[in-house]
Amino acid sequence: MKHIHGGNIYQYGTILDFSANLNPLGMPEGVKGVARESIDRSEHYPDPDCTELREAIGRTERICPEHIICGNGAAELIFLLAAAKRPKQALLTAPSFAEYGQALEAFGCRCRYYPLKREQGFQIGRDYLDALTEETDIAFLCNPNNPTGILTSRDFLKEVLLKCRRLGIFLVLDECFLELTGEKERVSMVGSISEGGIFLLRAFTKSYAMAGLRLGYGMTEDTFLLEKMNELRQPWSVSVPAQAAGIQALKETDFLRASVRYIRNERQWLLEQMRNYPLTVYGGSANYLFFHSDRKDLKEAMVRLGILIRDCGNYQGLCPGYYRIAVRTRQENEVLLKALGQIYNAADS
Repeated sequence: MKHIHGGNIYQYGTILDFSANLNPLGMPEGVKGVARESIDRSEHYPDPDCTELREAIGRTERICPEHIICGNGAAELIFLLAAAKRPKQALLTAPSFAEYGQALEAFGCRCRYYPLKREQGFQIGRDYLDALTEETDIAFLCNPNNPTGILTSRDFLKEVLLKCRRLGIFLVLDECFLELTGEKERVSMVGSISEGGIFLLRAFTKSYAMAGLRLGYGMTEDTFLLEKMNELRQPWSVSVPAQAAGIQALKETDFLRASVRYIRNERQWLLEQMRNYPLTVYGGSANYLFFHSDRKDLKEAMVRLGILIRDCGNYQGLCPGYYRIAVRTRQENEVLLKALGQIYNAADS
């Protein structure tokens, strides 16, 4: 499968990566230490049921461990979900995470798209409710959305879920970026899991900068679906280090609070600085910024200066000229801004 995401630094040699939206404070030292120590136990197969990890997630999320499934990143769970459900028709937003459509179409599902409009700041509108029809089997939403960073309110999501239940549509809600917004308690739909009809997707990838360890989890009241997903998965997909790191990460509450504060302040500062350039920057709430430039070659120009940004032109519903950058440390963000200055000052001269 063609790699269409950010974070593919390996073809560039030494480069500063703004294309992957990871916690700029990096992996917590406690998580690193536990992952290293777990290597000594890696001569044994990992627990295929992720029992201890699911129990730790259950305590954190206040849900039954039997309603939790862990995977090799959120991506594995998206494909397992599509394989288990085998829906005929899906409703996706455009733009949003490409993996949803890839997974669904791999199992013969036809995807319809609800367009998020630039004129409305890429906010989801109330007419989304009208797009949920009886022909729809499954709907995917991402909150905050990727790549726009726009948050959808819990009140509206409850309306969506209510209509989905009424029409027999299964709702998949991706909250992988929600933790770093600082709005999890206000916006998360975890409290609606017990009512059924919803699958909530989370990952350790972004919040704890664990992209290389690959660890995600899903939560749903539908135990039959979880059994089917487990039947379809490859054995031992979550490694010993990943399980150990996940258990430790859930204990890193001070680190997470500090990260949320840091990102909130740095995002606002970076947003204000970027508006000094001929760019249309969308505020959003996530640990990344989405923007438009008249330059269609901005990614290539930045690579020449040693910086990798995410070209969003290959997202459904977008065209060349849209980009996304991670919010990183102040020092790294200043390097990014200096490169933008070089590019746009050269263009003006």
